Amino acid sequence: MTDTTPTAVNRTLPRRLPNSYRVREYLTEKEVDRLIEAARKRGRNGARDAAAIMLAYRHGLRAQELCSLRWSQIDLRNGRLHVNRAKGGIESVHPLHGPELRALRPLQGNSPYVFVTEAGTPVTTAWFLRMIQRTGVAANLPFQVHPHMLRHSTGYKLANDGQDTRSLAHYLGHRNLQSTAGYTALAPDRFAGFWKD
Repeated sequence: MTDTTPTAVNRTLPRRLPNSYRVREYLTEKEVDRLIEAARKRGRNGARDAAAIMLAYRHGLRAQELCSLRWSQIDLRNGRLHVNRAKGGIESVHPLHGPELRALRPLQGNSPYVFVTEAGTPVTTAWFLRMIQRTGVAANLPFQVHPHMLRHSTGYKLANDGQDTRSLAHYLGHRNLQSTAGYTALAPDRFAGFWKD
């Protein structure tokens, strides 16, 4: 008879500690503007890189959503962006405003993808990560920047502008309001009336 006692021991994973190496997980509007301006001035693909940062920020796009963005999702004439969300998020149609339209028009080419390499192939999420990190250094930001910070920055900015949680959830494609509630918790304006001087 053989011993059928399990040899592996079930263990729980240690609890994940908060990020100690990042000051915060979002950028302010001025920091995003610095990032866009630094991208515009960096290299021969500055217009593409600046447009990528602007779209990721203004529409809360994940890196995967940005890199797979196709011209068929963009209506330049009517100023509309059809956002296909990753990770099971809710699809939506966002308005495109003047700065975005001006940034996108020069990028039109033969590729079905909006953001392409010099070889004409779609950019990758690894490219977006490297580009954001290098641009953050060029913008003299005091901490390391990563692509998902742009999505967090969208939520933070819109929550500070007073957008309600449900509208913000739909804008970011969240199916669960708890995913969105963190942005409203960061909004300092909700404490504005606490002290009357």
